[in-house]
Amino acid sequence: MRIRSIALIVAVGSVMLGTAALPAAAKPGSVPPPPAPDLYRTAPAAGVDAAELLAEVEHCTKISKGDYSTDRGGPANIPVCEHEGAVFWKADMDIDCDGRRSTRCNSGTDPSFQPATAFTGSDGRYLDAAELPFVVVPGPSPVWNYWASGIRGGSAAAIIHDGKVVYGVVGDTGPSGIIGEASYAAAEALGIDPDPARGGVASGVTYIVFKDSKVSPIESRAAAEKLGEELARRFVDGG
Repeated sequence: MRIRSIALIVAVGSVMLGTAALPAAAKPGSVPPPPAPDLYRTAPAAGVDAAELLAEVEHCTKISKGDYSTDRGGPANIPVCEHEGAVFWKADMDIDCDGRRSTRCNSGTDPSFQPATAFTGSDGRYLDAAELPFVVVPGPSPVWNYWASGIRGGSAAAIIHDGKVVYGVVGDTGPSGIIGEASYAAAEALGIDPDPARGGVASGVTYIVFKDSKVSPIESRAAAEKLGEELARRFVDGG
């Protein structure tokens, strides 16, 4: 899973601008060779950085009928918002380690471990939170029903924190009054402590879920990244 960062885009842009500035009449052998193919894959034209996405969600058109708490018993002050074919919210990140058992996600590492996720993979097995970046949406309630907003298991999502973007899917549901949770793999990719017992971050995470989208197969990180990047580009380009 590649992570988009502002610093990466600036650095690659500087390389490309520097190459373009060479005079056409440069002597043979004086022009550096073109960038290696890997460089193009690192910064493809479709890439969207964190700043572009955050600029699109600066203002909230609220669609939830109330607000969510980030933790049980905490103040309810997190709305779900809508913009240009996506829903989004800004919250903390708790770590979801539920689903398929692994050395990182099990009842020994996670006191609240559950061996199931709300959605399953193409093979019928529960999702692997240690391998697949995914977002947890609140269970349907009078506050907000994700189904009514065109969100399903496998909907493409972008998660943003500290200048980094990770693409994943909607992979699980949580308590109906709480918001702000993602999988172990999502936290790890963003540089957030993924430990399910003590990890996560208290604030500064933006979750964007693209309406009426479907990553197939749901368990594929590569498919989530490909579709997520395409939809993110449309999102910042206005449709």
